[in-house]
Amino acid sequence: MADAVFEIPRLARIYDLLEAQRPDLDLYFAVVKEFRAESVLDIGCGTGTLACLLAQHDVRVTGVDPAAASLDVARGKPFSDRVRWVMGDATIVPSMQVDLVTMTGNVAQVFLTDDSWSSTLRASYGALRPGGRLVFEVRDPAKMGWAGWTRHRTYRRVDLPDIGIVEAWTELTEVGLPLVAFRQHFVFAADHATIVSDSTLRFRNPSELSESLVDAGFVVDDIRDAPDRPGSELVFIASRSDNPARREP
Repeated sequence: MADAVFEIPRLARIYDLLEAQRPDLDLYFAVVKEFRAESVLDIGCGTGTLACLLAQHDVRVTGVDPAAASLDVARGKPFSDRVRWVMGDATIVPSMQVDLVTMTGNVAQVFLTDDSWSSTLRASYGALRPGGRLVFEVRDPAKMGWAGWTRHRTYRRVDLPDIGIVEAWTELTEVGLPLVAFRQHFVFAADHATIVSDSTLRFRNPSELSESLVDAGFVVDDIRDAPDRPGSELVFIASRSDNPARREP
């Protein structure tokens, strides 16, 4: 089940308004061009910003996400009719042979158990053509980015079109590494409604991630610094290998 921030329609409708600047997506657009990808599976596509951007540039895109409310927003965007939308997780995606699989933002960190992460990696492997690539970003646990998840540092008060004033902030609720939990608050001035969304992310270190990729049959091609958050996030690029030594579940 998706977090409330993606699943509750009122929150899904304001997600893009609160996150109007998405410099993190520049990386994925550049990677599509770098590897000349003509087909993409976007796991955890959310409100479909990346999927629709790629579709606008004639990339064949499948977007998969478990949050119906977010997909409803995605389907209302320009070029959404060129995207194949699937509600669920990566394990239900039909067989395909895409050039690239993406997991933007914190998507790779929402898989809290080893089983759910390995299942997602296996599904990604199965969706790729031989030699196709998986690209995702994660926060570097060594940087302890969660220390900044306080009301004081994250508070925003914005006037949204047709919605009015919305106050939003994030508060850390628990650190029990490798898991970090936090709560997002949203206050709507129009009717004084307050909605909260609880989330938990798993912070895997680079060696753990590399090992999990190899176990799923990938070759780790590169680990790059995230250009929009240099020094705090890592971008993994791995290619599908058909090595018979690949471990099966």
